[in-house]
Amino acid sequence: MNQLLGFIKKEFTHIFRDTRTMVILFGIPIIQLMLFGYVITTEIKDARIAILDHSNDNVTREIKNKILSSGYFLLEANLLQENEIDPIFKKGDVKQVIVFERNFAQRLEREGKANIQVIADASDPNTAQMLYNYTNGIVQDYTKKKYAGFTIPVQIKSEVRMLYNENMVGAFMFVPGTMALILMLISAMMTSITIAREKEMGTMEILLVSPLKAPHIILGKVAPYLLLSVIDAFVVVFLGNVVFGVPIRGSLFVLAFLVILYISMALSLGILISTVANSQQVAMFISGFALMLPTILLSGFIYPIENMPYALQILSNFMPPRWFIDALKQVMLKGNGLEYIWPNILILSAMTIFFLALSVKKFKLRLE
Repeated sequence: MNQLLGFIKKEFTHIFRDTRTMVILFGIPIIQLMLFGYVITTEIKDARIAILDHSNDNVTREIKNKILSSGYFLLEANLLQENEIDPIFKKGDVKQVIVFERNFAQRLEREGKANIQVIADASDPNTAQMLYNYTNGIVQDYTKKKYAGFTIPVQIKSEVRMLYNENMVGAFMFVPGTMALILMLISAMMTSITIAREKEMGTMEILLVSPLKAPHIILGKVAPYLLLSVIDAFVVVFLGNVVFGVPIRGSLFVLAFLVILYISMALSLGILISTVANSQQVAMFISGFALMLPTILLSGFIYPIENMPYALQILSNFMPPRWFIDALKQVMLKGNGLEYIWPNILILSAMTIFFLALSVKKFKLRLE
């Protein structure tokens, strides 16, 4: 018994001395709990909207104040004309536009009814439906309280119009997100595992003493995965279009450029992971855990970034899939060109250069 207790004590000592084991046992569960607890929510808050008020009377002002004071919405812009609606949606910040018809208060007083049009960006159908439900609920609550004592029934009717996804098809949101997840995992994971395998098998030393320079070795390693990942990406786009009906309203050239840029970024990140991983298992763990969860939770793939705490919103800016998914939706669903997605391209390009430069630098240290 004493020998068994001594052996168990020794194992505990080894565990507590191993920093990586302690991180896996205690760090990962805490991180997962915090992420899931804060990110997974069905609440809407601080959604950016625009308002087009053709009437601008006392009733519409009261309704606007009630909507904006609810805590669910932030006013991005007051529009003056109908033709301003489409451009503000294409910029990507505004999720909903509320339009009040002309002579709103007069119609309500004379006829007992008036109309509000709610136009939503349905490229994210779940968020669009929730925003409309919140808006309609606030308007109906206003009507019920404002005209409670009226003998003539008063009705404010909300008409909804969903842009870019009129039928509220969920695949319009999941296909771009799934593509980002697949390309990130395949490109980064396979590249990191391949180079880590060279280290495990001892063949990396052969490459290190060869005449090849570090950039040549890295390029030779990633070139096959670049080609295969591009093929994989367009298979996903093709299946999304043919099977699920996801449109491609933008330029195929812009779409191809965006996909290749994102794959290049993922490959450079995979190379960076391989420089710090000494085995295939470590490379798989880092690329799997460190990339999959952020891609799902912090990229806007499933849960709107606006709903997250401010600290996580800042953190999401450092997640490459966020910028890729946003640009992909703009190109495929809204038909936007480079003039709208250039900030996304600039950020992805900067990330690619940073990861690649850091990888080459670390790789050179092994050569010296």
